[in-house]
Amino acid sequence: MATQEPAEAKPLPRQTAASARAETVARWKRRGLAYGPIVVAVAFLAERAIAGVLAKVGHAGAALDDAYIHFQYARALAEGHPLRFQAGEPVTSGATSMLWPALLAPFWALGARDDAIVWFAWALSFAALGGLAWESFRLAERLAGRAAAVGAGALVLSFGGLVWCAASGMEVVPFAWAIARATRRASEWVEGPPADRTRRRGAELVALAWIAALFRPEGAVTCLFVAVTLAFWPARPSWRGRAPALAAAAAVAFLPLLLWALTGSMRSNTAVAKLYPGNPYYAGHALWAAVEANVRLLVSGLLNGEPLTPGAPAYSAEFVPRGGAPLAMAGLGAIALLGGKTRSRWRAAGVLLVALTMFAPCFYYTFLWNRLRYLWPFAPGWLVGLACLARVVGDVAGSVRARWRIVTPIVCGVFVGMFAAKVEWVLEDVAQSASGIDRQQVALGRWARTSLPPEARIGVNDTGAIAYFGDHRTFDIVGLTTNDEARYYVAGVGSRFEHYERLHDTAPLRLPTHFIVYPEWMGMPAVLGEPLHEATVTDSSILGGQTMRAYEADWSKLGSGEAPWTKTGAIVDTVDVADLESEASHAYDLLGAREFQQVVREEESPGGATVVDGGRAERLEDRFVAHLVPGKPVRGIVRLDAGAAATLDLGPATTVLVLADGRPLARLEANGEGWEELSFDVPADVSGERTLFEVRFSGAVTTFHYWFAAPSPDVTGG
Repeated sequence: MATQEPAEAKPLPRQTAASARAETVARWKRRGLAYGPIVVAVAFLAERAIAGVLAKVGHAGAALDDAYIHFQYARALAEGHPLRFQAGEPVTSGATSMLWPALLAPFWALGARDDAIVWFAWALSFAALGGLAWESFRLAERLAGRAAAVGAGALVLSFGGLVWCAASGMEVVPFAWAIARATRRASEWVEGPPADRTRRRGAELVALAWIAALFRPEGAVTCLFVAVTLAFWPARPSWRGRAPALAAAAAVAFLPLLLWALTGSMRSNTAVAKLYPGNPYYAGHALWAAVEANVRLLVSGLLNGEPLTPGAPAYSAEFVPRGGAPLAMAGLGAIALLGGKTRSRWRAAGVLLVALTMFAPCFYYTFLWNRLRYLWPFAPGWLVGLACLARVVGDVAGSVRARWRIVTPIVCGVFVGMFAAKVEWVLEDVAQSASGIDRQQVALGRWARTSLPPEARIGVNDTGAIAYFGDHRTFDIVGLTTNDEARYYVAGVGSRFEHYERLHDTAPLRLPTHFIVYPEWMGMPAVLGEPLHEATVTDSSILGGQTMRAYEADWSKLGSGEAPWTKTGAIVDTVDVADLESEASHAYDLLGAREFQQVVREEESPGGATVVDGGRAERLEDRFVAHLVPGKPVRGIVRLDAGAAATLDLGPATTVLVLADGRPLARLEANGEGWEELSFDVPADVSGERTLFEVRFSGAVTTFHYWFAAPSPDVTGG
């Protein structure tokens, strides 16, 4: 006889509901224990930072003028003219970050205008600071254990450089979060079983690669790390399985191709204005010497919390404990050591890559600016290194006595204390910097909005707040937000002046009608007309100068130096020194010229006329090609100033030797009493369509112009 199996017992509905509630409570408790300390710490830092700004400024305000560049691009995106700094202007690439304005644009569209958008920049940045602490904890956990990992997260929250940047309104901390998370998820992709390499996780890695690349150009390093991860550890060992690697790598090429399609150049304006590569004064040995000097400054000065040379500014003293470089370097070694010990070599490689990417800004000649914001996105790699160093020290102590492993959290606590001791100073500096920006650039922008005519175009050297609050078209002298200006800014003040002369002749409407600049930075009083307004701030080191002043533009002196005062016949050819177009068409050789060797000179000619001309200083030789009429003699004229080489009692200051195609033509004497024009004859058998001239000086001089003209009977050659 068959027997019936007893029915399976089912839990009562009340028991099921109670069990589910218990599991939910337990899950939230685990999350609270994991995230709670981070949330509390971030909330405390955010409240302190924002309260300090509100107390100093009276309203929300960014601590960097560059933040307002991003806000302006966010507004442009919300208003429907993306990448155009102002409506109707050409597409530009002046924001350091492509993604940060896109994240802020929805808030502008929803009504976060004027200062209100700063609140959303703060919210995103401080949320990213918490996420960065979590990612640093997770990165360090497998390498160094939980105690050291907790230390890594605490180090992120106590490091003043990241706290300052979170309060600045810039993209620094969100970018740091993106590269840290991408590194962590790529490491887990390698460390986990192949079954865990799902399409969803692969898609996340690709998305993180794109986010990193679009946040900042240096994100390309992380992007390639992700691409290599997906290529060498594919979800499936096939070309199709490696397709996500190509998708991740594509992010590296996307931005240059986008810029090329929109602007005709693959280089952003920021790259032209701020990078050593491509700078005409830093090529070959000079380029590598400058980068090497920056590397030495980074290691011996910035990571050490002290200046490279006595008396120089200690840019990092606000953030980094004095004498910390040896510990920082030892931390990198600890990462490598623990990577091998824990069989987490790819994770260790990723963290080291994050840390070492801090050297990428050494190719910037401006990487010391803005409280070192170019460096701090990569600080988490070094902070994880300190946590790993604490673990190594704890292991060494534990090898003597097991209970001495408590040294690991103790050392982490010491490191945290060293950084946390500076946070109060950092928070005060954030407030002071925001106050300085508000009292100078923001105040002048608001003044421009109400005081200048609607058709005014403002020339600026700090383009953020003046454009954002001024509601006027701007002309960015540095060239970040005005196309084609960066190369003249990089070349120097003489080249800028000569460029403005060309614009005055060919596109006068592009020139500004007004300036709001630091006058000493402008270095060109000849184009600054009547002063209209100024803002002086003496207690904020974040500013480019104490006084920023508004002027009417004065273009009346442009072109006054284009013709020689020496009497000549018809001009055959002109070499305008410091004019980049003229120099290019005459193959003018820089011959080792360096930045800051340009001048704009304003003086009276012998006939009493005011003459303004741009030139190059400290020249020992000029070499160029002149385009002459073959077989026709001409008179050559050079305008120069040999005053720098003048002597008091030895007669002529400088001898000028002129050669054409290697043939000596004249030996001239400069009197060294100011700028002057010297003449020399060029015989008919030397004149040609491309005659190479070499003009050698016995002492350093400033040269402004060369003219070649039909001879005048009233002038005697040299």
